[in-house]
Amino acid sequence: MPYKVLAIDDDAATTELLSLLLGAHGFEVLTANSGRAGVEMIRRESPDVVILDLMMPEMDGWQVCKAIRAFSQVPILILSALDGPGKVASALDAGADDYLVKPTPSGTL
Repeated sequence: MPYKVLAIDDDAATTELLSLLLGAHGFEVLTANSGRAGVEMIRRESPDVVILDLMMPEMDGWQVCKAIRAFSQVPILILSALDGPGKVASALDAGADDYLVKPTPSGTL
């Protein structure tokens, strides 16, 4: 049974790219283009890992992390254009497990 990955990003091109890249490696990929939809999808689908953007309207990645941690310990990987020790630390404090900066080096994902 393939690992189930949920990509949450308000940019549909990013979630589509993640679907193509990860799907080609045998992962089952689910996508959500808002934080609220992502949180609900986690409740419904129980993914094995979440890839999450921080900069989203309405419900940002920090809020999504906190909402997820209220009911799940699913691993959360931040994939964000924000770079800097303070941003990384605040995401980890909100419940993320790791942090990658966009664009990622070739072969990282």
